[in-house]
Amino acid sequence: MATFKKDKQFYKFAFYGFLKNIRFTDPFIVLFFIESGLSYTLIGLLVSIRSVLVNVFEIPSGIFADSYGRRKAMLICFTSYICSFLIFYFFTGFTLYVVGMLFFALGEAFRTGTHKAIILEHLRRNNLLNKKLEYYGYTRSWSQLGSAFSALGAAALVFVTGNYRIVFISSVIPYIIALLLIASYPPNLDFSDDERSVKGDLWKRYKETLHGVIILFTNSSSRKGFLNSGLYGGIFKSVKDYIQPVLVQAALTIPIFLFLDTEKRPPVMIGFAYVGIYLLTSTASKRSSKFVKKGSCVSTSINVLFYLSALCIILSGVFLSLGVSGAAVIFFVVLFVFQNLRRPMEVDYLSNLIDRKAMASGLSVESQFKSLVTAIAAPLIGGAIDSFGLSAALIVTGGVTLIGGCFFRLACLKNT
Repeated sequence: MATFKKDKQFYKFAFYGFLKNIRFTDPFIVLFFIESGLSYTLIGLLVSIRSVLVNVFEIPSGIFADSYGRRKAMLICFTSYICSFLIFYFFTGFTLYVVGMLFFALGEAFRTGTHKAIILEHLRRNNLLNKKLEYYGYTRSWSQLGSAFSALGAAALVFVTGNYRIVFISSVIPYIIALLLIASYPPNLDFSDDERSVKGDLWKRYKETLHGVIILFTNSSSRKGFLNSGLYGGIFKSVKDYIQPVLVQAALTIPIFLFLDTEKRPPVMIGFAYVGIYLLTSTASKRSSKFVKKGSCVSTSINVLFYLSALCIILSGVFLSLGVSGAAVIFFVVLFVFQNLRRPMEVDYLSNLIDRKAMASGLSVESQFKSLVTAIAAPLIGGAIDSFGLSAALIVTGGVTLIGGCFFRLACLKNT
């Protein structure tokens, strides 16, 4: 049971998370690119391009959100996502996919950090900041329920149509609803103090926000926090979708759904697998605060989950090399669970280091580190898969991640 009162705005945040994750594209994006004739290297390059573009837009979008209003930034975010889905649905070819990634990156940049800043501002105004880890965990759990619904819907769409492209146009509907939901948020969540909600010197706002961001880099704790979160999140984003070809392999080797044709079996297997993953990650997010209580502080739990996640990547590669695709899938699932246990902790840790007036910008800096790691790692992993196979690429990636976790261990903060 939650230890805070679930008011009207909490349910809006929860519904936002649910809608935001109804992205039917996610369970089949790698398979869509493979069907389009792209190699793993080109797929990795597309992911890298998206991450580079997110990096380009990240800090300007955070400054825009803190200066002009966070709701306006979120409206730009969902409009950009919708444009991206339409491009992927109506057009074909690597060059046009790059354009689709540009709009998707713009949406990511305006979203990352901004909505978390809105939640944190709501908590501040209602004297609930001491509940932020639990509160964010609960709202994130609704996001994972949205992902579960999305996986089931995507599997049904692909099963019925036999076409991966359908998932893009279907994703437009929930995003239009999310756009309308954001427009209904109260105006007082746009900024972190009352005078910023009225017209004033916009250049002064920019300077105040930039000053808050610069201060983050002078603090060793925040620097290490960004690097820790960036390495972990960037590697996770680079490898998580490779569960899809592993699931295809498992669908053809594990004796389940045998009453279906060979070509119908993979989408059903993928759909049910993702539903299971997201139901587990929803529970994990909700119980993140309870997990922390078992450790000495938030930082300790973050570090432990870093090492365990790296081991999951290594073991998934090991079992895949042995031909035990079912076990490889299990370790991928555990990786998803650990990531969702850890994410509310990261937000809690970093929010203690960021000036509330520059919260969207500060969290955007964290996301920028993540995007930078993804931009470097994704094409390297894709090239390694083409050259040496998926299993070898996963083992090496997990090993590098494990070593990186040792270098960027977080120390306990006094207030965590």
